[in-house]
Amino acid sequence: MHRPVLTLMVALGIGTAACQQPVMAQETMATPAAAVEARETPGKKVAIFAGGCFWGIEAVFSHLKGVSSVVSGYHGGEKKTAAYELIDSGKTGHAESVRVTYDPAVIRYDQLLRVFFAVGANPTQLNYQGPDHGTQYRNALVPLSIEQKAVAAGYLAQLKRLDLWKQPIVTAVEPYKAFYPAEEYHQDFAAKNPDHGYIRRWDAPKVRALKAMFPDLYKTAFTRN
Repeated sequence: MHRPVLTLMVALGIGTAACQQPVMAQETMATPAAAVEARETPGKKVAIFAGGCFWGIEAVFSHLKGVSSVVSGYHGGEKKTAAYELIDSGKTGHAESVRVTYDPAVIRYDQLLRVFFAVGANPTQLNYQGPDHGTQYRNALVPLSIEQKAVAAGYLAQLKRLDLWKQPIVTAVEPYKAFYPAEEYHQDFAAKNPDHGYIRRWDAPKVRALKAMFPDLYKTAFTRN
């Protein structure tokens, strides 16, 4: 469940809830390269991922080469409920998500998937990630093309065969509805608030793991919107 908004948001006068303070960082997983690589046409592409609190997922993808934009937002519900104080109820159908713009000539969709499952989200946790519970924290892939859909299904099947987590994978492949950017104070949150308690204990370890596990894909600079 959520706790009251953390000190920084209180100072800003934002009367809403925030991602819950964790007890410990989530484990990483040495995910394999995809058996089938994505074959996307030249030019920038967009993909959507839901993996719990969007602060950390945004931070991970923002440190990848070839990624030019990562926007935190909401996917799965209606426009009228695409607001943080509403989706926090877990009853809107929305999931906290990120919209990633990338260049497939630098980083392919299947590589984004590999990173997502390695350091971003635990695919065995149904309607929660770590300390954050509710359908708004479900982990899901939202393909935006036929190619992405095929690659996502193939990679999930590959991970299930390998049984790396020793528990059932529950990550869903959801059809695209609409993506609604989250409030401005959520955007680039980890970059703006590196000393925030949640970021230090939950999300900074993900970025450090990304650097250690994927040195060829990692970039030091944070992709700001």
